[in-house]
Amino acid sequence: MKTFTQLCICLFTIMSFAQPPKLDLRDGQVSGRVIDASLNQPLPYVNILIKDAADNTITGGITKDDGTFEIDKIPEGKITVSIQYIGFTTVSKTVNIGEDGYKINLGDIRLTEDLESLDEVTVIAEITTIQQKVDRKVINVGKDLTTAGATASDIMNNIPSVNVDQQTGNISLRGNENVRVMVDGKLSNVPIAQLLKQIPSTSIKQIELITNPSAKYNPEGMSGIINIILHKNTNIGFNGNINLGLTKEINAKFNSSIDMNYRNGKFNFFGNYGNNIGNNANYGSIERLDDQSVQTFNFLNNNKSHLYKVGVDFYMNDNNTVSFFTNQNLFNGLGSGDAGIQYIGEPLQLQTFNNDTDNTVAQYNGVYNHKLKKEGEKLDLEVDYSVFAQDEIANFRFTNIPFPPNYTDFVDTDRDQTTINLDYVNPLSDKAKLEIGAEARLFDTNIDYNSTGLSVNENQDATPNNGDEFIQTPATDFSYKRDIYSLYVTYGKSFDKWSYQVGARAETVTEDASAIRQLESTSETTPFENDYFQVYPSAFVTYTPSDKNSYQMSFSRRVDRPGLQQVNPIREWSTPLISSFGNTNLQPQFTNSVEVNYTRKFENGTVTGGVFYRLVEDEINRAVFIDRLDLNKNILTYDNFENTTAYGIEISSNYRPTKWWSLNGSFDLFARQQKGIAETLTAPTNIATVNDIQRSTVKVDNVVYNFRLFNNFKVTKKLSLSVFSMYRGEEKGLQFNRQPMFMVNTGLRYNFLEDERATFSFNYSDILNTMSFEFEGDRPTPQVGEFNWESNSWNIGLSYRFGGGKYRALKRKNRDDNEKSGSGGFI
Repeated sequence: MKTFTQLCICLFTIMSFAQPPKLDLRDGQVSGRVIDASLNQPLPYVNILIKDAADNTITGGITKDDGTFEIDKIPEGKITVSIQYIGFTTVSKTVNIGEDGYKINLGDIRLTEDLESLDEVTVIAEITTIQQKVDRKVINVGKDLTTAGATASDIMNNIPSVNVDQQTGNISLRGNENVRVMVDGKLSNVPIAQLLKQIPSTSIKQIELITNPSAKYNPEGMSGIINIILHKNTNIGFNGNINLGLTKEINAKFNSSIDMNYRNGKFNFFGNYGNNIGNNANYGSIERLDDQSVQTFNFLNNNKSHLYKVGVDFYMNDNNTVSFFTNQNLFNGLGSGDAGIQYIGEPLQLQTFNNDTDNTVAQYNGVYNHKLKKEGEKLDLEVDYSVFAQDEIANFRFTNIPFPPNYTDFVDTDRDQTTINLDYVNPLSDKAKLEIGAEARLFDTNIDYNSTGLSVNENQDATPNNGDEFIQTPATDFSYKRDIYSLYVTYGKSFDKWSYQVGARAETVTEDASAIRQLESTSETTPFENDYFQVYPSAFVTYTPSDKNSYQMSFSRRVDRPGLQQVNPIREWSTPLISSFGNTNLQPQFTNSVEVNYTRKFENGTVTGGVFYRLVEDEINRAVFIDRLDLNKNILTYDNFENTTAYGIEISSNYRPTKWWSLNGSFDLFARQQKGIAETLTAPTNIATVNDIQRSTVKVDNVVYNFRLFNNFKVTKKLSLSVFSMYRGEEKGLQFNRQPMFMVNTGLRYNFLEDERATFSFNYSDILNTMSFEFEGDRPTPQVGEFNWESNSWNIGLSYRFGGGKYRALKRKNRDDNEKSGSGGFI
């Protein structure tokens, strides 16, 4: 891809500075079709150069998806038509505009394989670059960034405006976790934290930050969409890549992957396997300042994940393509740990636990692409079905804690998701395009919770509901169903230096949930239904006064529907002093977002700057309540609040000061207001009663800034060094304030063997051992704390590219401007 881009840049540069003969004569035209001689199939994106008798380039172009080309405005006289494509022998044709006619059709031009040029293909770019497009920021992941970590989760913190919570694995964009993560344009049933740790960093081609998506996209996610695009093997014959990695600080963690591709004739077969195995340690403490108690936490997770993917693309003819793939994901997690409470002069109160989690995800995806008669007119149909099943057993034991007694939780989760997309694209002219589509998304979940060792009379997991009512959940069957049907239309047009796109998406949503609770010999059912219709408009305007300057402005309306854990009334987790539950009565929140971006290109790099503003309606946020059964304990849940606002700025740049030094830098600052419900006691806990509980709405005004700088130094042709630094400013929250965080990573990469097919990498993360999650707060009680993880770690990696064959650009289904099928990748 890098080589192709360089060729295009070179071509347009030549076209810009070439001086054609100043002949006031009639213009000519040359057309034809380029075909792969061995496969007898058309070749798209082939370079066509038109040269005069002195071998000066006059003009040129590239072939379309069907291999055809048509070049106009060629001056009269003798010319040479040069057909050039990576991996093929160049073909030249000499014609005479005027003597041979003014409209010359060269017919079918057959290109044959050039074995000597096969090694010119660049599989992965050396340096990470950042591009600002009309509706997204595109990070082209180079070898320098993949050296920074073994998995997608490791390198996400190196991406502008993106942060990964090292404790939970949750990902946020512009400080907000209401973001959708896709892989190759598809949502996954795999939990996001688990998914990011299963994708090898070497498999990632691009990361798209779509902060203000158009109406063509699913409107969910207040902060937008993070789309991870994986490498697609496009070589003919048998090809593949193998990657091995080891990471260690306290514990060793292993990861490996292999992807294979066989392309010949009308069929392309592909398969992948990847795994991630190892132990992860987390530990921390919280000190309460009101009673001088100290809570300690020690967790160890032994996780094993295995992912498989197989698929096939069938090129029926020039106008019809059928693709199918399936992903299978197997995960096992063994967790253990303890949470202790130490009061002055009292014995240590200790909760120990261990849990065993097994889940499987099976995804089946089919795509049909049909090209219509008009150039660029097409119809795409995609059907995606996935199932998720998880069984969890968790044992809780207590020492010096009289209540509750020892117990065991059993949680079984079954979830299936079906998505059907139908998209139609019609280029009304060479400057206007109409897109229409329909989508159905069917989501169904059932969670069965049971607990042994508990007495309903002795232990009631109480959460405030509708004021002062409490819910008892020793056994619960929770079902949740959501059906969404939508239609969208977008229209785009360009003229002179301006272009615009407007669109709207209409959705009807039906939600049906119920929680059946077993209370001794009786049962209680809590139903929930919600039906609503919404329209989500979007608009984009781009102004490009020159090749070096570009301005973009956009508007969109989006929705954040409550997530499964946010509405699940079953206890999510529990410590001796706090438990977390969902709220089945949550309503969706809506976001209206405006962005303005500016991009400036320089000789050695680019700079992009932007501002954004968001108005959030019915904001979903955390609520903290006091447990009515034990006033020393707290209940953590969710609720809807009044409208809030957020705004910020972002600046990013990629620059190459010298041939041996390149850098990527970014700075982002955002301000937002959060609202939540908190309860406090107006009397000491040893004498307080329920009547002493005071509830209030808490508002927090927050300004957060982040800075990242990635340096890459090319020591030799084969050896490169890198240094990455990150600073994350203080962040205020409803429960606590997070202290600033700082980190420095170093790494090296060495290419070896013939054609540099093999790469060895070494990365040392957090070399100063400064990364920790430190916080302080006053709600629900005054406290300070710190959590730590295995950040001061080293990683070694080895990758090897095998196989041969010439480069071949494949045009598969392209919905939302992202390839959604093809070889390579895990979701």
